[in-house]
Amino acid sequence: MSDSDERTHLVGLGAFIRSQRRLAKLSQRELAKLTKLSDPYVSQIERGLHEPSVRVLRSLGNALNIPAETLLSYVGLTSSDEANEVDTAASIRQDSKLTEAQKAAMLEIYKGFTEADA
Repeated sequence: MSDSDERTHLVGLGAFIRSQRRLAKLSQRELAKLTKLSDPYVSQIERGLHEPSVRVLRSLGNALNIPAETLLSYVGLTSSDEANEVDTAASIRQDSKLTEAQKAAMLEIYKGFTEADA
């Protein structure tokens, strides 16, 4: 992977994490506390300035209720087959055409349908 590709992955990961944090109505400080990371480190990740470890990605995923595989796919740490298996909720969260309010509404509807089937 070239430096340019890596930078693109990190910026995309950071934007996704920021979007999910905002959707969860968390401040950077609150996310940092939940993940036991420093606030400046969370900020660097969100701006694509730092490549987080797998442990950090798992911690962020847990705090934001996102499968770790989704975050790992952003930095190219999963195979293409695994990256293609992104779940519906993660796809909704990633859709840049939707507002945060629309994403939240769609996630609630999706949750309602899937819990009804269980």
